[in-house]
Amino acid sequence: MLSSTLRPNSSPIIARTVETQEVNDVNAVHDADGLPLPRRFAAVAAILGAGVLVVLDGAIANIALPGIAQQLQATPADAVWIITAYQLAVVMFLLPASAVGERFGYRHVFAGGVALFTAASVLCALAPSLPWLVAARCLQGLGSAAVMPLGLALLRFTYPRRLLARSIAWNALAVAAASASGPTLGAFILSAASWPWLFAVNLPIGLVVLAACAGLPSPPRSERRIDVWSIALNAVMFASFVLGSDRLVVHPLHGGALLVLSAVCMVLLVRREMPKAAPLIPLDLLRVHSFRVSVIASVCCFTGQMASLVALPFYIQHELGQSAVTTGLLMTPWPLAVMLAAPLSARLAQRVPSAWLCAAGSACFASGLALCALWPLHGSNPALPIAVFTSLAGLGFGFFQTPNNQNMLLSAPRERSGAAGGAQGTARLTGLTLGSLLMSLMFGLLPPHSAVHWGLAVAALAALAGSVASLLRSPARTGVTHARGLVR
Repeated sequence: MLSSTLRPNSSPIIARTVETQEVNDVNAVHDADGLPLPRRFAAVAAILGAGVLVVLDGAIANIALPGIAQQLQATPADAVWIITAYQLAVVMFLLPASAVGERFGYRHVFAGGVALFTAASVLCALAPSLPWLVAARCLQGLGSAAVMPLGLALLRFTYPRRLLARSIAWNALAVAAASASGPTLGAFILSAASWPWLFAVNLPIGLVVLAACAGLPSPPRSERRIDVWSIALNAVMFASFVLGSDRLVVHPLHGGALLVLSAVCMVLLVRREMPKAAPLIPLDLLRVHSFRVSVIASVCCFTGQMASLVALPFYIQHELGQSAVTTGLLMTPWPLAVMLAAPLSARLAQRVPSAWLCAAGSACFASGLALCALWPLHGSNPALPIAVFTSLAGLGFGFFQTPNNQNMLLSAPRERSGAAGGAQGTARLTGLTLGSLLMSLMFGLLPPHSAVHWGLAVAALAALAGSVASLLRSPARTGVTHARGLVR
């Protein structure tokens, strides 16, 4: 600070004046960054709208699983592939989409992802069989792979730098609102129409978002080369990991061989990308302790989230005998609680070390899931207990997610925003994929009643692991990382 260069006998008033002027000058430079307000509104509408689009689809698909399985004559374990196929496609191509966005422009790749997702939603609505639907969900995943990381990167070029943390909180609030409306919207659609209409609702939303993409910023493109071999290794690594995990119980030799293939691809990919200044796998960012711990905690908590969101509809409908509409209503308090927690956690993160906030939030999240798994609900009205337990889980998840995402994005240099968004999305989708695979294994190994309860219990343990991981991020290091991120 300039005030530190003043003589010891300088007036404190003068010192404070100089310091205040310096802060104002810095804020003026930051306000000059980003888009001007009229255009910023269109860009924000495109970014948040695309996020709502992909999250709304996932929330609706979870609610529809039992009905889709019955109508397409599929087992619960096969029906889970409607979720797994989508998550697998996103995980396979999330990091490559970030690299392609840095090379060819965030705006163009982002808009292309929205267009592909919208077209694939129409194919989902027209699906006559489970294989068709799973293939269409894969295409949806490819579109989402471009939307998720590049949307976060575009936020960094849309808002002034000093408002970036607030924009992350608003993004989390929009995503939570989509999650909140998803179960209720899905339940009411199912009460009046068949399941294909659940995917058809994406068409008008997608068209509006595509129109708003005209206002997106156009950040400078990088000169990085697109390494096709690295992209292939990345795709095979994730695909063999997910498929190997799914087949490990029924076909141990086949599943084990795929897991070995995944490990070999990971070693080859790391060795290939290690010397690069901007690697496909963000090894440069993972060397930062705070960033690395946030990624681990994110994987743990999203594993718990997906496992519980798959298990709860089967539990409420099949075991407790509730209708699809009631199931949607009972699951709505979860995302509503996330909506409430997102802006509050953003404010608390300015006063409380984010590591402590994330640890407390994920512990609260674990408590809600544990109560869902262990609380006896038979022979009583389950509405109130389930609403309380899911609200507790959602509140904890909201207090974890916003500061954890903020720490990851602000830990990266501005020119590596796409890579940070890709790492954030990869952690999220890796956890979601692991959660859906966990429930697929549970349904394949155990009777439905036991599978649901064990799935919720393991989900609670995963969330608790996220709490422990968050505590490994020291407050001192977090503060330094946050300050560096704000001034970059």
